[in-house]
Amino acid sequence: MSSPNKQSKSWIGGFAESNPAFAYPHPDLTSLDMLDNMDNIDKLERQMKILWPEFSWLTQLKDKDSRCFQMFAPDISRVGYTAEGRIYSIMCPQQGAYLKSVGINLNVEVTVTGQRGWVDEDSPSLLAADMTVTGKIWFSPNNDHPLLKLLFSACNDLDLPFDKAHAIQVETSNIGNTSSIFTLQRDSTTRFDSPDFAKHKDKAFGVGHIDVQIDNIKDSGNNTVNKFNDIVLGIFNILSGNMLEKGNILSWNVWFNTPEIVDQAEWRAHAKRWRESIDVDHRSPDGNGTQAQYYNGDYLKISELKVLEQLLKLIWEVLIPHAGEFGLNEKILMKMTEKIGVQMKNVIVEEI
Repeated sequence: MSSPNKQSKSWIGGFAESNPAFAYPHPDLTSLDMLDNMDNIDKLERQMKILWPEFSWLTQLKDKDSRCFQMFAPDISRVGYTAEGRIYSIMCPQQGAYLKSVGINLNVEVTVTGQRGWVDEDSPSLLAADMTVTGKIWFSPNNDHPLLKLLFSACNDLDLPFDKAHAIQVETSNIGNTSSIFTLQRDSTTRFDSPDFAKHKDKAFGVGHIDVQIDNIKDSGNNTVNKFNDIVLGIFNILSGNMLEKGNILSWNVWFNTPEIVDQAEWRAHAKRWRESIDVDHRSPDGNGTQAQYYNGDYLKISELKVLEQLLKLIWEVLIPHAGEFGLNEKILMKMTEKIGVQMKNVIVEEI
């Protein structure tokens, strides 16, 4: 027996042609309201799952040869729309950034905060959509480093990024201007060529792309938390190769699976699950994303020493001066600096 929430609508189309301004080469969608992803689930009739969300960015801002590529966790993202083709929801991608040797795990999500647009299943153009997005970073609960375990157990009174609800938020804008609205356009980005391992023409129904500029970290409203978050963002950028460094351009090609009918109950459950966060092992329903690679296939190398230096900076510049706010004992923090110092010496010896 079919689910009562599963729609039976076959593709009808027509919405993309309902306004001449919607057409390529420069689709103008401003006549449509920007909508929240969860406000119109009852209108969803069809969907395309984004099984291959391929991200790319420069690991060194002025070096075009430093570009790396990474597929985020598959089958989290999807586009939901009516049988006529009006988009009412775009679900956002997530991925983990971690360094096992240090015992540090962070999650990143490109959160879609608003959207509008159309899908045309019969057209080579496939879709056009406007989106507003925010980068979010937070610690996964399975951090093994002693300092992070201490922070998780002691710091309950500050809104630190220990879950998605209190994530660090990184603002974004259109390339070259201050607009916070980006266009999800047809085809792959033309800003660079992607390697074969980041292309999925043989499996995907179609592809679109987005390019966004990384801006400032959002003010938390607490100076101490701001200092904490600044250093954590620095740690994340070491782990990710400067993915969210201010001034960087984060691009992603979104490769869609074949269109299908929506089960609204399943959509709500899927959205709720991933609103609460990717799990501790950074797994999505269809498995893990990929490790960041350069065009030639070499994997991104992470500096363990730089991560440890940032943890030490966190203690000296934030935790010790504000130990009372964090509910921490200065003597314990001093002992922690000694342990991290030993770790750093061992890493230096190994690198030599």
